[in-house]
Amino acid sequence: MHPSEFARATPDKAAIIMAGSGETVTFAQLEARSNQGAHLLRGAGLQPGAVVALMLENDARYLEITCAAHRAGLYFVCLSTRLAPAEIAYILQDSGAQMLIASGTLAPLLHAVADAAPPLRYTLGPAVPGWQAWEEATAALPTTPIADERAGIDMLYSSGTTGRPKGIKPPLPADPAITTPSPLGTVCARLGFGADTIYLNPAPLYHAAPLRWCREVLALGGTVVIMEKFDPEAALALIERHRVTHSQWVPTHFVRMLKLPEEARARHDCTSLRLAIHAAAPCPVPVKQAMIDWWGPILMEYYSGTEAIGMTLITAPEWLAHPGSVGRAMIGTLYICDEDDNPLPPRQEGLVCFADGPTFAYHNDPEKTAAAHNRHGWATFGDVGWLDEEGYLTLTDRKSFMIISGGVNIYPQEIENALVVHPRIADAAVVGAPDAEMGECVVAVIQPMDMAEATPAFAQEVIDWLRQQLSGVKIPRRVEFMAQLPRHPTGKLYKRLLHDRYRQPGGAPETLLSLR
Repeated sequence: MHPSEFARATPDKAAIIMAGSGETVTFAQLEARSNQGAHLLRGAGLQPGAVVALMLENDARYLEITCAAHRAGLYFVCLSTRLAPAEIAYILQDSGAQMLIASGTLAPLLHAVADAAPPLRYTLGPAVPGWQAWEEATAALPTTPIADERAGIDMLYSSGTTGRPKGIKPPLPADPAITTPSPLGTVCARLGFGADTIYLNPAPLYHAAPLRWCREVLALGGTVVIMEKFDPEAALALIERHRVTHSQWVPTHFVRMLKLPEEARARHDCTSLRLAIHAAAPCPVPVKQAMIDWWGPILMEYYSGTEAIGMTLITAPEWLAHPGSVGRAMIGTLYICDEDDNPLPPRQEGLVCFADGPTFAYHNDPEKTAAAHNRHGWATFGDVGWLDEEGYLTLTDRKSFMIISGGVNIYPQEIENALVVHPRIADAAVVGAPDAEMGECVVAVIQPMDMAEATPAFAQEVIDWLRQQLSGVKIPRRVEFMAQLPRHPTGKLYKRLLHDRYRQPGGAPETLLSLR
């Protein structure tokens, strides 16, 4: 299926609704504008296999432009608007982008990357000197398809939470028809997505999951409601206002909604929801249980990544029988491997690997590509976990985040999961810091609900609270407070920034408690 089919069948139906402004794009408008965009791209000399980069805030034009790039057979690179100029310059150069389309509201950032930006430059919104206006440039172009349509595909870069972003450049679809379903589209259809779907997207469209799921909803004839920026109570109001049937979240969204006052949560009717999908990070068991208690057994969790080497899936009833699991393999075959790449038996912890899944390679980086595959050719996202006897996967943490203290392997995720459910903690991260005696020590970095509580007394309270839940070796030896943790809008934590901070002389000046 493809949005063009619904442009013919239901031209006046809403395809895209912007949550804040209320702007609505019909399927007929989506078809016309994506065709105009495809004409501009082809007229600018971008042939199938060329690369166009997008650096846009959530906007109704975002999905129109990706549809244009898709039907022109291009790779579309979606850049985070929160990247530093050097990171943007790197991605533009590494990807070989021939055109950049950006939000005019990002003018200072655009000026900072001017030397690295390709000569073909377009903006949406406010004018930027030296850049052309996308909507003006496309307005007079044909609204009919280009003569040589063929399917393109996204080329996304990892979020860089553990280092420099890595580009994932899959081959163009073997079937050039733009109406051919993608693997994710097939999954969506199996999960009941269709023309009656009203899908709430609370996250930035430059991230893999929001971008891909929104595009698949449109391909199946559903309506996408896009939040310009996430706000917990606003999200609940949108569910009620639009009678949202499907939605996608990350655990951070759940935590923030659950910490709303009870009267705010009860104020909004969420009974229209049929499926609430979540991913991006393991969801703490108490958080997910609280969401199921609130919304009912409609939660569905999946585990995958930008590389799309495999996918697991678990429904709420399955999760209630296997709490903490992220499900069984739906794409690819799961193995848990030891340090020598040997498969491990059930309930033994090791590196999570997928066999028989889609192939991938990191763009311009054969060494990283090789490092993501073992001697069997099985690929990994770099996560650690274990399988039970029924094949349900439980994730422990990322291998690169493991702390080795006194020869004991400690995974921060378990400690973080305990911290974030504390009623006075808004967010938390756990990292390892060098320690002369133990090699590394566990450090908890806490974002309190109220920074006025960033006191030694509260730090000690948190430590005492953790002692009731975790073994002694996992108890943080240092506690710090930060007003805002460096978290990606999709919910992923830029842990490398915290990790690097503790390896610099004089780092971590905000320490309020040190236990020795």
